[in-house]
Amino acid sequence: MFKLINRCYTTVLLTGFFLVGSPPIKGQSSTKLNQYGLYIISSKKEYQITCRRPGYKMINIKKMIPDIILDLRYAGKSNFMHTKLYPTLSTTYIREKAALQLDSVQQTFKSMGLGLKIFDAYRPYSVTEKMWMLVQDDRYTADPKKGSGHNRGTAIDLTIIDLKTKKELEMGTEFDNFSDTAHHAFQQLPALILKNRIQLKTLMEQFGFKALDTEWWHYSLPDAREYELLDIPFKDLR
Repeated sequence: MFKLINRCYTTVLLTGFFLVGSPPIKGQSSTKLNQYGLYIISSKKEYQITCRRPGYKMINIKKMIPDIILDLRYAGKSNFMHTKLYPTLSTTYIREKAALQLDSVQQTFKSMGLGLKIFDAYRPYSVTEKMWMLVQDDRYTADPKKGSGHNRGTAIDLTIIDLKTKKELEMGTEFDNFSDTAHHAFQQLPALILKNRIQLKTLMEQFGFKALDTEWWHYSLPDAREYELLDIPFKDLR
C-alpha cells in the first residue's frame, strides 16, 4: 500500500517500509529502483531536494571540525582493496546530524589531550558494489542488496590519536582488519588496548553513535534507515 506524506517540502512516495532502501521522489523522471529494488540517489538535483530536511545535508567534516585529522584510506592504495577507490580528497562528508555529534566527541577528547582520526565517512554506493565483489561477507563489507551506512552518510570509521605526538592509540589491529581480533567482544588483548577501545566506544555512544560489533573503528547513527542511499560523486557535495 502506498501513502503520501509531506517530507523535505516535497511530496515523497513511500512504498511499504521503504523497500529496505529509501523512497523515490515523486515527479522525478529519472527515478527508478536498481536491480535489488533499492532507490539510489545519483543526481545532484534529487540529493538537494532530500537534504532540505533538518540534519540531512551532507557536511564537509573539515569545515565543521577544522582540527580533525584525516587519513582517507580509499583515496589511496593503503586499504584492503589495494587500489584507489576515491579521487584524491582533502576532506570527506557526513550528514549534518552526525557531524554535530562528532564535533562533540572531538571537543571532549581534546580536553583529554586526544583527538580523532578519520579513515572513512561517506562512500558512494558504486564503491560498495566494488568492495562486495572482493569480500562477500556482510560482517565486514556491506551487501549491495541492503546498502551501507557509509552510502547514507551516517557511518564513520575512526580512531583516537595523541594530540602531542599525532600517533594513533593502540587498538589491537589495523583499520579494516577482517578477523575476530577486531570485534568489540574480543578480550584476549592487553589491558591498555581494551581501555582504548572502551574509551572510544564510550564517548561515541555517549554522543549518539552506535558501534558495529565486528569493527572497533566503525560507528553510525542508529536511525540510518531514515536517510537515502547516495551515489553522488564527491565533487558534487562541495
